[in-house]
Amino acid sequence: MQQLHDEHAAALWGFCLHLTSDPVRAEDVAQETLLRAWQHYEVLDESRGSVRSWLFTVARNIVIDEWRSKRYQNERSTDHLPEPGDPVDQTDTLLQSWVVAEAVTQLSPDHRAVLLECYYRGRSVAEAARRLGVPEGTV
Repeated sequence: MQQLHDEHAAALWGFCLHLTSDPVRAEDVAQETLLRAWQHYEVLDESRGSVRSWLFTVARNIVIDEWRSKRYQNERSTDHLPEPGDPVDQTDTLLQSWVVAEAVTQLSPDHRAVLLECYYRGRSVAEAARRLGVPEGTV
């Protein structure tokens, strides 16, 4: 196995990097390929064909299997996500706050008071009912 690794690991990793465009995934695929070679050592006989061709075929199949699997489809790269401190377009948030403010002005004073106590001040239904002097079921 050491000889196999010494002769083919660098080329295998390069091939895997070409397939995945991700150094970490390329390393994982190369390791999985070498593990499968170890598990199926009988195919490593040069008289049966090129070992490197077999390794590259196995690596390609591993990548294809990952692409087809649900696990790969559900994984998303976080490399291109904005950082929490990045400036974000606040247009939608501003527009939504205007719509909500307009809707609140359309409420009756009693309903507005309930909204103020529960939503903006964060009080529970029981606390809001007690402060407003109404039954909890009314809130």
